[in-house]
Amino acid sequence: MSKGLIVVESPTKVKTLQKFLGSDYVIKASVGHIKDLPESELGVDLKKDFSPEYVVIPGKNKIIRELKKASKGVKNIYLGPDPDREGEAIAWHIAEEIGDGNKNIYRVLFNEITQRAVLEALKNPGTLQQSKYEAQQARRILDRLVGYQISPILWEKVRRGLSAGRVQSVAVRIVCEREREIQTFVSQEYWSLTATLKKKESPLSFHAKLTKWKGKKVTLANESEALAIKKNLETVPYSVSKITQQEKKRHPFPPFITSRLQQEAYRKLAFSAQKTMRVAQKLYEGVDLGELGMVGLITYMRTDSPRVSTEAVQQVRKWIKNRFGESYLSPKPNVYTSRKGSQDAHEAIRPTSVDFDPEKVKEYLDREEWGLYKLIWDRFVASQMASATFLQTAVEIKAGDGLFTAAGTVPTFLGFMTLYVESEDNNLSNGKQEESEEEKRLPPLTEGEILELLGLIPKQHFT
Repeated sequence: MSKGLIVVESPTKVKTLQKFLGSDYVIKASVGHIKDLPESELGVDLKKDFSPEYVVIPGKNKIIRELKKASKGVKNIYLGPDPDREGEAIAWHIAEEIGDGNKNIYRVLFNEITQRAVLEALKNPGTLQQSKYEAQQARRILDRLVGYQISPILWEKVRRGLSAGRVQSVAVRIVCEREREIQTFVSQEYWSLTATLKKKESPLSFHAKLTKWKGKKVTLANESEALAIKKNLETVPYSVSKITQQEKKRHPFPPFITSRLQQEAYRKLAFSAQKTMRVAQKLYEGVDLGELGMVGLITYMRTDSPRVSTEAVQQVRKWIKNRFGESYLSPKPNVYTSRKGSQDAHEAIRPTSVDFDPEKVKEYLDREEWGLYKLIWDRFVASQMASATFLQTAVEIKAGDGLFTAAGTVPTFLGFMTLYVESEDNNLSNGKQEESEEEKRLPPLTEGEILELLGLIPKQHFT
C-alpha cells in the first residue's frame, strides 16, 4: 500500500522524486497555482477588510479532479511545492480542495531535490504555515489593487495598454527622479595630463598621471591650462622619487544569493533576471543525467542568505584539497552571514554536490543550463578557497614642478581567482573591461632612477 500522496507544483519535480521514492508514494503535480483572483473583476472585497475572493483557475478543474482521485485510499498527504510564499499558497489551496477530516495533511520543504534531502523532509514533515500564506495573500492583493485600479487611469491619461504594478510603478518613479536629476545636472569640464615613460634601456613603457603641480593637488580646468603645463614638462628630467610596496589580499566572494546571481548572470551570460530564474528552476527541479536519471543540480534558487550547511562546506573543502592542494584551501572554513533584515529562510544557491563537476554534466545540459550551472558551481567552490595575494607598488615621479604617480599590482598567489573572478561594472556597455590603475604592471624601478619621457597626453573629461 502507498505511504501517501505527494503533491508538488512541477511535472519535472515529479520525475525526480519518482527516481528517489519509486512506488512507495503516489506523486502528482498541480502544474503551478490552482486558484487565483478572478481575471474579470477586482476579486477583493474592499468592504470586508480586503478579503480575497479566490476562484479555480480556468483549466485547473481537471487537475483538481485528478488530485482528489489520487488522494482516495491514502491516509497521508504531503504537500511539497517550492519552499517560499508562492509555494505555500499553492499548498494551502491544494489542501482546501482535496483535504478532509479523515486525512493527515503535511507540508514538506525541499531546499534541494536530492535523495537525502527528500527522505529527510518526509521523515520530518511540518504543517502548513499560515503566516507565510497570509504574506503571499497580502502581496497578491496589493498586486491586484494597484494593477486593476491604477492601470485604467493610465489608459485614460497617458495611453491604452500601459500597466501599473506594485513593484514596477515604484521603479518607474525612481527612474523618473534620477532622469530629472540628470537633466538638471550641469556638467563641468576638466583635464588630465598623463606621461608615457620608460626605463632608459628597456622597450617597455608605462603611464603615470600628473597629481601635483608646485606642491598642490593639480586641477586643470580647461585645455589652455593643460597645454601650458604640458609645454613646461616636456623639457624637464623625470626621476623616481619614491617607491612604496605592500601586500594586498583579495578574499573570495560568498556563494550566490538570488539578487547577486541575477546580476552576475546578466554580466557574464547576458541573461535577463527572468531567464536566470527560469533556467535555475530547471536545475533545481532536476535534469536527466543519463544513467543517473533525474538529478536536482542546485539548491533552491530564491534566497537572501549566503549561509551554507556544514555538510556542504566539508564536502567542498575536501574537493578543493584533493584537486588543488592544501595551499589553495582557506585556513579555516569561510563563514558568510546574512545581511540585517534578511529572511534567512534558505541556504545560499549552490550545487547539491560538488562531484557534479560542470565538465562531467556538460553533455546533458543545454548551453544556457550549463553556463548558469558553471557560474553557480565555480562561485560556490571558490568561496572556500584561499585568498588571492598581490604585491601593490606605488611610484612617485618628480618632473620639475610636477609630481606624477603610477601604481601597479602583480599577483603573487591567485588562490580562489584560479577558479572564479567577479565581474566589474566598468565598460559593461561595450563588453570591455579597462585595466584599472591598480591592476597595471610596472617595470622594476629604483628610487633616483632617471626615466625617459616618450610623450605627454592631455585629455578632456566632464563630470
